[in-house]
Amino acid sequence: MPRMPIPFGDDVSACPIGNDRLAVLKTDMLVAETDVPPGMTLWQAARKAVVMNISDFAAKGVKPCAILVSLGLTKRIVEKDVAELARGLNAGAREYGAFVIGGDTGEASDLIISVSLFGTARRSDVMLRSGAKPGDLLAVTGLFGKTPAGLSILLCNAEASEKTRKVLVESVLLPHARMKEGLTLGRTKAVTAAIDSSDGLAWSLHEIASASNVGFLVDRLPMADEAKKFAKNNNIDPAELVLYGGEEYEIVLTVKPPLWNATEKAVANEGGRLTRIGRATTEKSVLLETKSMKRIIEPRGYEHFRM
Repeated sequence: MPRMPIPFGDDVSACPIGNDRLAVLKTDMLVAETDVPPGMTLWQAARKAVVMNISDFAAKGVKPCAILVSLGLTKRIVEKDVAELARGLNAGAREYGAFVIGGDTGEASDLIISVSLFGTARRSDVMLRSGAKPGDLLAVTGLFGKTPAGLSILLCNAEASEKTRKVLVESVLLPHARMKEGLTLGRTKAVTAAIDSSDGLAWSLHEIASASNVGFLVDRLPMADEAKKFAKNNNIDPAELVLYGGEEYEIVLTVKPPLWNATEKAVANEGGRLTRIGRATTEKSVLLETKSMKRIIEPRGYEHFRM
């Protein structure tokens, strides 16, 4: 489409609807074989399918309004299963102020939940991937590493204390999108680039770097305490969990330095948290700097449930 307001490759798509407003659209599908780990109920799977899409809206600062759902159902699915899927879809939608208004149902060889979102936004409020400048502060809306650790527990029976196990597994079964934070960030006009982190922190950094023609120097890993404990107990490099895990549904963003304090406060006022983890650089490399060394952050992300 000529003069697309949001280019191909960003988290969402959009069409102009006049008066500097956009119709914002997003679609993503959940497939049971690759996206539903052991222990996840149909209710949780359906809710996750909604959250996956909502997270991309959150990273753009767009509030969803309406949801269409297409279901591919196997011959093994019975009526109570469909009711459970419906309840999960509705729960995910209402959690973020949206409504499921229609869709389609068909037969498939595996359970497929394809969700499409619709919302509107001011063009000036939408945060793209492509605006980061050298010197901008790099930040995230939460801590990383819990989801890949939780998947290791569900898939490989990795070791963890009962308390830690509960937190890590819940991060997989009940993910949350950062909608309040995203809407607040869009209104601040302080964010120069943003992306949903579901493909992993490392991949997200490379996506922004490529779209914005900058590099990044990460000087602080946003590591969850539970991920740190899990890594130690299972002899895993904690940086691997934080950088290359995925499915965390956080927002990775860059902020104009003079507006950092005001932006951090605005997010805190909504009950969220911004953590500064580095800065954008003129060099095109993406690096992690620790006390002892610098290392390259590789452009790789989460491969569906492969640990």
